[in-house]
Amino acid sequence: MKNKLKVFRAMHDLTQEDLADKMGVTRQTINAIEKSKYNPSLELAFKLARLFGVKIEDIFIYEVEEQTQDE
Repeated sequence: MKNKLKVFRAMHDLTQEDLADKMGVTRQTINAIEKSKYNPSLELAFKLARLFGVKIEDIFIYEVEEQTQDE
């Protein structure tokens, strides 16, 4: 899942460490989310959206992956 977490974090002048502390997670978790290597729990996604005062969909972009069918 793509996201704009790094953009929102920068807009609020927060380091990864600052954001991690506010969310109760590690800096590595924030880094992994920003690099789309980890999808946050629904609870964490809501907390992030609430912190930045936006909707979850403003931060996280869900893209449906097309599945190929065996013929």
